[in-house]
Amino acid sequence: MQPQDQPQATESELLQVRRDKLEALKRRGVSAFGGKFEISHDPGALKAAFEEGLAVRVAGRIFSRREMGKAAFFDIGDISGRIQVYINKKEVGDEVWEMFIKEVDIGDFVGVIGKTFVTKTGENSIHAEQLVFLGKTLRPLPDKWHGVADREIKYRQRYLDLLSNERSREVFVTRSRMVAEIRSYLSQRDFLEVETPMMQDVAGGAAATPFETFHNALGMPLYLRIAPELFLKRLLVGGFTRIFELNRNFRNEGLSRRHNPEFTMLEAYWAFADFEQMADLVEGMICHLAEKFCGGLKLEHKDEEGNVTKTIDLTRPWKRTSYRDLLRGVDEKWFDYTPEERLKRAGELGVEIGPNFEDYEVTQHVFEKLVEEKQFNPLFVTRCPKELVPLAKQNPDDDSVVDVYELVINGQEISPGYSELNDPQVQRARLMEQAGEEIQKIDEEFILALEHGMPPAGGIGIGIDRLIMMLTGAESIRDVVLFPQLKKKAGS
Repeated sequence: MQPQDQPQATESELLQVRRDKLEALKRRGVSAFGGKFEISHDPGALKAAFEEGLAVRVAGRIFSRREMGKAAFFDIGDISGRIQVYINKKEVGDEVWEMFIKEVDIGDFVGVIGKTFVTKTGENSIHAEQLVFLGKTLRPLPDKWHGVADREIKYRQRYLDLLSNERSREVFVTRSRMVAEIRSYLSQRDFLEVETPMMQDVAGGAAATPFETFHNALGMPLYLRIAPELFLKRLLVGGFTRIFELNRNFRNEGLSRRHNPEFTMLEAYWAFADFEQMADLVEGMICHLAEKFCGGLKLEHKDEEGNVTKTIDLTRPWKRTSYRDLLRGVDEKWFDYTPEERLKRAGELGVEIGPNFEDYEVTQHVFEKLVEEKQFNPLFVTRCPKELVPLAKQNPDDDSVVDVYELVINGQEISPGYSELNDPQVQRARLMEQAGEEIQKIDEEFILALEHGMPPAGGIGIGIDRLIMMLTGAESIRDVVLFPQLKKKAGS
C-alpha cells in the first residue's frame, strides 16, 4: 500500500515555525540578523574560477540542503551564482551542528569558512570548518522547481522572482553590464557623459503628456522630463562637441508590453556630424553589444519552453530605406491618393484610424501597423515627414521630409537619429505648427540658446528598455525593468 499523503501545513503554521526558530536562536545567544562577515569570494565567482585547496570565506543564502546523519550538503548563493558546501558535526562542533539541524532553514543567510575541494561525484564544493549564522528568513522561499508562476507576484515582488528564476537573474545582470558597456563604448569615442534636469518648467523634446508637480519654494509648476534633448542641445551651444546622457524619462501615458511610464533613454549629440554618422555609431554599438553579451549577431528568441520563436539577424550592413519607399511597398499608389482616398484605403488594409487623425497621422498609422510591426531584422527608415520630427533638419532636396533615421528591430522602434535643426527661426515655426492634442509649449529659453548659435550636429536616442528586450529575447518591457509600474493592489 502507498502511504497516505501528509497534510500540507498552512501558511500561518509555516510562519509560526520560523518565528519559533527565531526565538530559539535568541535563546542560544545567536544574533539572528547578523552583522559584518569578511568574504574572500562570491559564491558564483568561486565556482566559475574554481581552484581546489583554497582557503575561502563565503557568505550567502541557503537554497537547498541534504542531511545525511552527522553530515550534510547545502547550496549557498547570491546573484552571482551558487556553490555547494559540505558540513559535518565533528568539524563545526556540537553546538553549531545542533543549531544548523534545528534552527537553520532554507532561505537563511550564513557565512562559511573553509577550504575548496571536489567531491567523489565531481562537484566543486567548500568543506566548512566554521559556520556563522548571518540572518533569519521569516517566510519560506518560492518552490525551487516552479519558482514564481504568478506574473503579478513576479513583477510586484521582484525579489522573489530573482531568487527563484535563473532566467530573470541573467537578464538583469546582463542589462547592468550592457549599460556599463554603452558608457564605455561612447567614452572610448570621446563622448562625455553629462547630467541635465529631470524637473523642467517646460516639458519639451518630444510630443508626450508629462507628469506635473509643484515647487513650493519657487511657487511654480514643474514637469518630470519627457526628454533631455533641449538641455543637451544647450550644451552644444556652450561648446561641448560630443555628449551623452543615460537618463530616466517620464511620460504620463498608457501601460503596455512595450511601454512603462518611467523608462531609460540614451541620448547623444555629436557636433558637425549628421544622421548618417549617427546611424553608423548606433549600428556599431548594438552589434558590439550583441557580440560581447549574446554570442554573435544572430539572436534567437525563445518561448518559456525553450523553443525558438524567431531569429533576428544583426549582420552588417543594415538596410536603409526611405519612409516613402517602404509605404509604396504596402501600396505603390499611396502617395498618389487624396487624403480622403488614403483614409478609405487604410480601412481596406485593416488599419483602424482615429476620428480626428490628420492626413500625415493616417499615413504614419499605416506605416506602424503594416511596416514597422512586421520588421524584425534591423532597418533604418530614412527621409521621414517633417511633421513627425519637428526638431530635425529639413532635407535640402525635398522640403517635405527631414534628415532622420528611425531604427526598427523586432517590430518596434529602437532608436531615432537626426541631423539636428539648428536654425532658430525654422525651429520656432516648426514647434508652433506641431499638430495634435499633445502639442508642447514653446521653450523660449531653448530658442534663445539657438539664437546664440548651435553648430550643425547629429543626435540619437535609444530606448534602453526596448534594446535590452531585443537583445535578451524578453517579450515584455516588464521583464527588463526591475520594478515596473503596476496598479495599486485592491485594499492597499
